[in-house]
This record gives sequence, C-alpha cells and structure tokens, in this order.
Amino acid sequence: RRYRGVRALPARSATMQAPVMVLNQNTKRESGRKAQLGNVQAGKAVADIIRTTLGPKSMLKMLLDPTGGIVMTNDGNAILREVDVSHPAAKSMIELSRAQDEEVGDGTTSVIVIAGELLHVAEPLLHRDFHPTVICSGFLRALEDGLDLLRGMAFPINLADRTELQKLVKASIGTKFISRFSDLMVGLAIDAVETVHIDQDGRKEIDIKRYAKTEKLPGGNIEESRVLKGVMINKDVTHAKMKRRIEKPRVLLLDCTLEYKKNESATNVELSDDTQWAELLKQEEDWVASVCRDIIAVKPDVVCTEKGVSDLAQHFLLKAGIAVLRRLRKTDNNRIARSVGATIVHRPEEIKESDVGTGCGLYEVKKIGEEYFTFFVDCEAPKACTVLLRGASKDVLNEVERNLLDAMNVARNIYQAPMLVPGGGACEMALSTALAEKAKGVEGALQWPYRAVGMAFEVIPRTLAQNCGCDVVRIVTELRAKHAGASGQEAVWGIDGEKGVIADMRELGVWEPLVVKEQTIKTAVEMTSMLLRIDDIVSGMHRKGPPKETKPQAAGEEGEGG
Repeated sequence: RRYRGVRALPARSATMQAPVMVLNQNTKRESGRKAQLGNVQAGKAVADIIRTTLGPKSMLKMLLDPTGGIVMTNDGNAILREVDVSHPAAKSMIELSRAQDEEVGDGTTSVIVIAGELLHVAEPLLHRDFHPTVICSGFLRALEDGLDLLRGMAFPINLADRTELQKLVKASIGTKFISRFSDLMVGLAIDAVETVHIDQDGRKEIDIKRYAKTEKLPGGNIEESRVLKGVMINKDVTHAKMKRRIEKPRVLLLDCTLEYKKNESATNVELSDDTQWAELLKQEEDWVASVCRDIIAVKPDVVCTEKGVSDLAQHFLLKAGIAVLRRLRKTDNNRIARSVGATIVHRPEEIKESDVGTGCGLYEVKKIGEEYFTFFVDCEAPKACTVLLRGASKDVLNEVERNLLDAMNVARNIYQAPMLVPGGGACEMALSTALAEKAKGVEGALQWPYRAVGMAFEVIPRTLAQNCGCDVVRIVTELRAKHAGASGQEAVWGIDGEKGVIADMRELGVWEPLVVKEQTIKTAVEMTSMLLRIDDIVSGMHRKGPPKETKPQAAGEEGEGG
C-alpha cells in the first residue's frame, strides 16, 4: 500500500505542471510595462504626425482617401480623421481630437501635441518604477492647480466692441490657410454668429451647425464670399412660367404632399362600368383642387414643400400667380422658417394667417454656373443664414470651409463665455513656470509627476519656435526667464509665430478664449492618465458570428481510442 502511494506522487506533480491555456491561441496579449510603453510610443507617434501644423508658419498635410480624393489641410482634427491607425492607444488619441472639435471647435492640434508630450515625460517615470496610479494622481493634481492659475490669468471682453472681437477671431485663423483673407473671413464668421445668436430670458443659443449653413460654389474669387441676410437653397421653381423674382413675398412652408396620396400597399379597385373610372379620377382632381384652394385662400407668393407637387397642383397654383418649390430638405425648410418668420404647416386645411412668413425682403431665383439657386434674402430679423463661399476649386473651398468653421466656433465660444487668455504659448509657459515652482511644496513621490506636467506644457512655445525656424533653445530659455518673475495677468509674453521672436501678446493682439484653453488642458491630462492606467492589451477577441454547423460524427468513429 505504501509502495502504491509513492508511485502516485510523480503523476500528480506532472498534472500540476501542465500549462493551462485560458485565452484562445489566436489571441495576442501585451501586459505590464510592455503595454504601457507601447501606449506611450503610439501616443507620441500620433502627436508627431501633426506637430508641424501648429502655429502661423505651419505646414499643410496632403492626405489621399480610399476613394481617390485629396484632402489638403493643417487642421488637426481633419488630418487625424483621415488617418487609418491600428493601435488602440493611437485610436484613443484620435478620438481626443474629435472630442475637442465637437466641444469647442478649436485647439484640436494643441490638445494632441500636449497629450503626446505628457506621455513623453511619463516614460522616464515608468522606467524608474513609479506606479502608474502615482503618476496619474500627480498629473490630476497639477491639472487642478493649472486650471486655477489659468482662470487667474483670464480677463473679460466687451462683446459690444466689434474691433476686439475681430482681433480675437483673427488670432484663431492666423494659423490657417485663409490667413491671407483674414479680414474678410473674420467678418463672415462674426456676422454668421451674430445672426444665429438668440438670447431669450437669460438662455443663450448659438446653433451654428443647424442654422449657419455653408454653401460652396466653385468659381469666382474668395473675395466674393459673403453672409446672406437670409437663406439660399439649390432649387428651381417647378414650372418654367412661375415668377423668379418677388419683392416682399408672403412665404408659406409645408411638409405635406400636394399630390393625390398613393397607397403604401397594393390596392385593387373593381369597376363595373367606365363612368366609375371617370368619377374616380374626378375625385382625385377634386381633392387636389380643394388643397390648392386652402393654400390660395391665404394669398401666398411662394410655397415651399418638403414633399412632391403634382402637375395638376402646379397648374392651379400657377393660375393664382404662386411660385412653388418642392422636395426641400427638412433642414433647409427649418432655416427658411427661422429667416422669414413662417411656421411649417402639416395640413393645408389648417393654414392660418399667422403661419405665413412676411419677414423676407426679396425672393429670387438665379442661375450660377450650371445650376439654379433660390434666394430668400434681405430678411428683417433672420435667425438663420447661409454663408456663400466662392473659390477657385473644390479643394480650396473645402479648406476654406474648415477654417471658417473654426473661426465661427471661436466667435461662438466668446459669446457664450466672454473670457480671454493670452495666446502665442504665453499661457503654457506661465503654467509651466508656476507648476515647477509649486512642485517644490508637493510632498513625497507625487512631486515628480507634478513637475513633469509643468515641463510638458513647454511643448507649445517650443513647437511654435521650431515651426518658424528660429533658435529654439535660446528663444525658449529667454521666454522662461521672462515668465520667472511674472504671474497672473502680467504673464503675457509669448512667441510671435510670424517672426520667431518673443513679443508681448497684448501689443500683438493674440488672444484665445478661456474655454478653449481649459478644454485643451483638461482633455489632454485626463486622456493621458487613462492611457497610463492601461496595463493589459488583449487583441484578437472572438468575433461574434453565426454558429458553425457541426458535422454529424460517423458511427464508426465514435468508439475510436475509447
């Protein structure tokens, strides 16, 4: 019995040593230090892609999309949107740029550059065996102090002073392709935002995306671009004899059809004689005629509908001297309603006098190039507008549109939160100097990551200096010395991106909205903290799909090996 027990021991230990395969063999796994350093490298690689697009002397990137189209831009979000990456951390960085664009519409390049630099300064701390949680705690503590310092540097702006607003928006598009036409574009951006700005009972609403539509028409000069006091749509009247120009028109907007309704499913109608067929047709005509009578009763000059208009309805409305536009987009109809003061009606029999828009000064249909465009312009109090852009080619117009959207977002941010901070890297250098000083009072291991955040903020002035080709080390050292004795609203020394020299941002007139700067720093630090906390990357997960059919086993195979 003792002999049998001893014989059993090696068998049990062999069973214990056998490897246990938990993950699928196709699964690729990186864990611990390897995963963290991989994330850092991926983040730095994304930041390096767009580092050269920061500042007034920035470079353009040319990207080829899968369909063969070309995108030429220096907008951080537009570049990263087109780049196809496989690393999960790099994808997170690209999402960071998109989040910044959706939230404040500007600073998409800065946020990626700062996040990349934060990862870069975290790398030596990881090599020194700092725990990622300690690094993240230091980063987030520095973020809180940094935001307090930033608010201390901010000062209010008078929204009634258009010159100040123009300077501010000009600073935001000074780094873009359209900086040559900055005065024109600044005017367009401010006019568009002022038009769609609604301030009712303390509630501010500036919906650029929905009510400030940009229409790009290739041809002409960029100088011909303008903000219409109203709306332009790519439509022509439905009948050639209808009026193409009416001053002070009465506009009626519908979202119902002006043709006999067809059944959605197949319908069979049995007729016993041919008089019934004529009667059926007459019923259809009578229904269309009654709808047209309801419309004609309110004496509109222009009728716009989102649905179709039958030939018979066109005939009745033409006889009454009414111009008709059909199959408008819902968004276009909403914009016209806001411009002319009309209400969109769902049922013709319920039209009231108050539904008719009378705020339009001129309705006109023009042919531009090969297409017809309808204008509802010279409106009394338009709360929607169309920004009409002209330019040499589609590529130029696409870039102008992207840049103009950034300028409009900056103007919107100022209307919503009228606080400014100095630009040109002055903010970042002030934060860097102040955090380096404050780090001396931080206890324990948190002091190192806290100081690292201060070092990382220097990347903005350093990159500005690099991109305008000056002596980077000398300029950044001089700037650091200037900020050593300054604090709060006195910290206004930054880099003039055109000349590559240190300048007072107050004299240069380079300002940025506080909300953009706050969002940039918050997003960059929080994203970096999240990436550093990742210590395991598992890829090649099981793809969910239809279950595979199992082949029935042959009867002879069942007992093999048993």
